[in-house]
Amino acid sequence: MGEILTPTSEFNFACHKGLSCYTQCCRKVNIWLLPYDVLRMKNALGISSEEFLVKYTLPRKGQKGLPLVLLKMQSNEENTCPFVRPDGCIIYSDRPWPCRAYPISQTEKDGEYTLIRFNFCKGFEEERKWTVSEWIEDQGLKPFLEMEKAYRKVTQSPNWERIAYLKGEPWQMFYLACYNIDKFKTFVKESPSIKRLIPQERLRLIKESEVELLKFAFDWVRFAILGEAVFD
Repeated sequence: MGEILTPTSEFNFACHKGLSCYTQCCRKVNIWLLPYDVLRMKNALGISSEEFLVKYTLPRKGQKGLPLVLLKMQSNEENTCPFVRPDGCIIYSDRPWPCRAYPISQTEKDGEYTLIRFNFCKGFEEERKWTVSEWIEDQGLKPFLEMEKAYRKVTQSPNWERIAYLKGEPWQMFYLACYNIDKFKTFVKESPSIKRLIPQERLRLIKESEVELLKFAFDWVRFAILGEAVFD
C-alpha cells in the first residue's frame, strides 16, 4: 500500500519519451483488466470481445471463484505488453485502467487513492505538479471510475456470502456477461425473459450503447447469479 491521497493531494509526475525508463513499466508486470477495459481495448483493435479474450488474455479466478482477466504478455525475454512499441502504446487512447491511472490507484473507499512508485520510474523526478483531481481529468479516468464503481456493486455484493465457490455454468455466465460483451449482446437479443424484466427505454439504450449494455450486464449478474432483487 502506497501513500494515501485525496482528490486535492499533490504529487510531481510526468511520463514522456525523453525518460530513460520510458515503456519499462510495460514489461514484466501483471495487468489485470476490468470489464470496461476489455470493451475499450477490443473496440480500439476493431475485433470482437471473444477474439480479444482468446488472443490477448488469460482467464483467472479470484476469491470465491470470481472471474478475473489477466493481460497475456508476449513470450519474449522481457515479457512485454503486446501493445507496446519503442515509441509507446498503439492503443494509448484506450489503454486500460492500470496503465491510465499510474501512478495513482483507487482504494476500495470512494475518493481515496494511493500513490504507487516503481523503483525504476523517473517520472517522479519531473517538475510537473498535479492534484489527484487534475490527474484524473487529464488522463480521461472519469468514465473508468464510473464503470469501476458500477462493477464494484457486483464484486462487493453482500450476496457473495451465499456462495461457497463460483464455478460451472454460473462462472461461465458471469464471465460472458462482464467480459465477452459481444456474445452477451446476442444473449440479450435472443432472450425473451430479459424483455419482460426491464422497461422498453432501457432495452433501447442497451441496444444503442455498449456502455449501457455493460451496465446492464452488471445488473444481470447481480440478479441471475447473486440473487439480488435488482429488477423488482
